[in-house]
Amino acid sequence: MQTHFTLKQLADPNIAESDKILRACVHCGFCTATCPTYVTLGDELDSPRGRIYLIKDMLEAGRAADARTVKHVDRCLSCLSCMTTCPSGVNYMHLVDHARAHIEKTYTRPFLDRALRAVLAAILPYPGRMRVALIGALLAKPLRMLLPSKGFFGRMRALLDMAPARIPSPSPMEGVKLFPAEGGKARKRVALLQGCAQRVLAPQINDATIRLLTRLGCDVAIADGSGCCGALVHHMGKTEASHEAAAANIRAWMKLWGGAGPDAIVVNASGCGTTVKDYGFMFREDPHLKAFAEDVSRRTKDISELLTELGMGNAKAPEQLVVAYHSACSLQHGQKLGAVPRKLLADVGFEIRDPAEGHLCCGSAGTYNLMQPELAQQLQARKVANLQALKPDLVAAGNIGCIAQIGAAASVPVVHTVELLDWASGGPKPEALA
Repeated sequence: MQTHFTLKQLADPNIAESDKILRACVHCGFCTATCPTYVTLGDELDSPRGRIYLIKDMLEAGRAADARTVKHVDRCLSCLSCMTTCPSGVNYMHLVDHARAHIEKTYTRPFLDRALRAVLAAILPYPGRMRVALIGALLAKPLRMLLPSKGFFGRMRALLDMAPARIPSPSPMEGVKLFPAEGGKARKRVALLQGCAQRVLAPQINDATIRLLTRLGCDVAIADGSGCCGALVHHMGKTEASHEAAAANIRAWMKLWGGAGPDAIVVNASGCGTTVKDYGFMFREDPHLKAFAEDVSRRTKDISELLTELGMGNAKAPEQLVVAYHSACSLQHGQKLGAVPRKLLADVGFEIRDPAEGHLCCGSAGTYNLMQPELAQQLQARKVANLQALKPDLVAAGNIGCIAQIGAAASVPVVHTVELLDWASGGPKPEALA
């Protein structure tokens, strides 16, 4: 793709990076076939290629974002399926992140839209606030039928719909702690990202992760000062807030074990993992944190990666169950690890079945199911139908957003991969299966 940025524009490192990405695009259109919004809506502007044209025009002109560009960029799930399909290696993730930051700076959204985004940014990354908000949503849930299904009130209805029927109590394993390896001598010293929404919605996932890793010989630390990875606000274009959260994590992890840092930073929510692995890029222009951020990105592993390194030993599935495996977009497209969790589950004896259209997003995508509920619900219905067509006993996934999204509509239990692996190696049966 030919670009026409001025030398003055190219002096901005973000523009320079986007220019490089745009020039890699050859207009082939392969990305349209695997883009969930294009497949659903059939609009070229709701495909990666269409959005690339809109973003190019906006950035080259150096103008404020307009309503049309915002509409179609907002509809992007950042599922990154286009990056898996692209034969030219176009880094669409960094391009759309830049576009969202530019939109946040230059476009004034309608008041109710701004208010909702501000509320989500102020609540979701903070487990205490989120727990209180969910209690409020649970109390207000009977009123949901009074709300229109479209527009701002449709989003409010989606917020109420996403409130679980039961809010779990905080885990006793939550908080700044060190969990020593069983048997005394540690094979590895690892830091666990506790996450934010996951701690509230499904604390059993972190519990299963800690039990499994300590059983396999790891010291597991929850670092003082670590918290939200920054992904939720990052995808809203709120760069300052996302970098602040990321910087806090970087500093917290690099202080562990006397400044030696952990052997690995373990993430069991793949949406968070994709962002943490990108810290090196996010801080590429920061003279103080660049090297530390790159180090953190190198050390970060999805839980399935680390378990593959450690080996599952004599773990064996306690029951012969058919598992429909949902590969989260952030795992298969963002981290290129689609086959890794599947193999772990199959190796311990679960029967794994793969759904049709496994490359398509379930519609969760961070806050997408709250901001774009109509599209998210169409994708949810499509995903659940494909999974349930396999006639499984349960669904397994590696990302809390997918688990919540699919679990809200599926007629079978939905659990995290690590819950099944913990059970297979001597841990308790997952609550959802009890």
